[in-house]
Amino acid sequence: MGRCCDTVRGLVAGSVVGALVAVLGAILIPVGNNVIQSTVKKEAVIEPGTTAYENWVSAGAPVYRQFWLYHVLNPMDVVTNGATPEVKEKGPYTYRTRYLPKENITLFENNTVSFSLPAEAIFEPSMSVGPEEDEVTILNLVVAGAFTVIPKPLHPVVNQLIKKTNSSLFQTRTVKEVLWGYIDPIQKTEVGVFFPYNGTYDGPYNIYTGKDDISKVSIIHTWQYNSKLSFWNDPYCDMINGTDASSFPPFLNKKKPLFFFSSDICRSVSAEYSGSHNLKGIEVYRYMLPPHTLASPKVNPDNMCFCRDKEVTKDCTMAGVLDVSSCRDNYPIYISLPHFLHGSPDLNQAVLGMSPSEEHHATYLDVEPITGFTLRFAKRLQVNMMYGHSKAIEVLSKVKDYTIFPVVWLNETAALDDETADRFKKELVSRVDMLENVQIALLSLGSASCVLLAIAACVVHRGRSTIA
Repeated sequence: MGRCCDTVRGLVAGSVVGALVAVLGAILIPVGNNVIQSTVKKEAVIEPGTTAYENWVSAGAPVYRQFWLYHVLNPMDVVTNGATPEVKEKGPYTYRTRYLPKENITLFENNTVSFSLPAEAIFEPSMSVGPEEDEVTILNLVVAGAFTVIPKPLHPVVNQLIKKTNSSLFQTRTVKEVLWGYIDPIQKTEVGVFFPYNGTYDGPYNIYTGKDDISKVSIIHTWQYNSKLSFWNDPYCDMINGTDASSFPPFLNKKKPLFFFSSDICRSVSAEYSGSHNLKGIEVYRYMLPPHTLASPKVNPDNMCFCRDKEVTKDCTMAGVLDVSSCRDNYPIYISLPHFLHGSPDLNQAVLGMSPSEEHHATYLDVEPITGFTLRFAKRLQVNMMYGHSKAIEVLSKVKDYTIFPVVWLNETAALDDETADRFKKELVSRVDMLENVQIALLSLGSASCVLLAIAACVVHRGRSTIA
């Protein structure tokens, strides 16, 4: 009987130990989380010596800009007969960008850091459908712009200049000229969709380092020395919200949108969680621009202050385009998603050849949820210009009134490379997985031991009672 009692005591003791192991596993959950959070909070700060700083100074993964230009199929028919324009995209023509490190990096005592982003583009023939010298028939930027920029009383003068230089509403140029610049015969100056680009800078930016508050890391404090914009003449639309989208404060919440500012479109936008994806063994949260981003103010009242021309936008009922003339020297430039994705039907009816696709034309960000680092992205937008009917300008005398015409759309994209992915997994993901596995193992082992040994003790005790 003594041996039996010892057995029962041993089993009970083992059960208690198992319970303690399980409790230890449960205790390790907050402890492990605290270890992870402490490490991330330390390494996510933007200051020399941290992981975030090393990746922040210079983009690790190559960034590419792919361009598709809208080739006009019936230019003469549009000008002479007022036919509906028909276009066909040509591309991609691919350039590597953002390969230079940030410049003029200056840390301040208020836990902010300032910098400028240098702009350079190098053509990548192997990733393009043809050379930069490929020709394309596109909208004449100066003629289209003159409709709005030049006062109507001076339109006869514009007409004389157009005739004198043998210009028209459309022109044939090389891809390189359209994108980066050419000498226009009317203005006698260099113009281009993205001219000037090489040798220019975006910024300066001033952002929070997160040293005193990690929830503010990477959030823009000022852009071009101002804490708000001056393009929209409205406190709401002139707000600079969020980061520059290259990273966000750590520990993302799926239910909360991410905010970021884009100088390309002269405004801040938000992106919403759409699902989780696996990127080279790393879980990322995908965030996408919601359809209401460029919705008409009738659908999204917050966009009312972005509506600048009620006549062109049909009393602010037009969806899918953003008039950025106020930040583009008053040229009638409208930004949209490629192929007028999420735009009003009128836009696709005014120019034939559009085929909007959510898969190919939507913008998304893939962000690692613990660190807040953007590991893959595709920023897609389209540059359009507006022109209209003018009795005094012959090449505009037959066209339909107020056409928002697509010139080029781009996809700026980058993705985590294998080497960086392996290092990221080694430094963060593997540690998180190890802690989680230890927690699960201790919980499972302790719980199982506790239950099994308790059952065994009961069985032994019952057997002893039966014998007695």
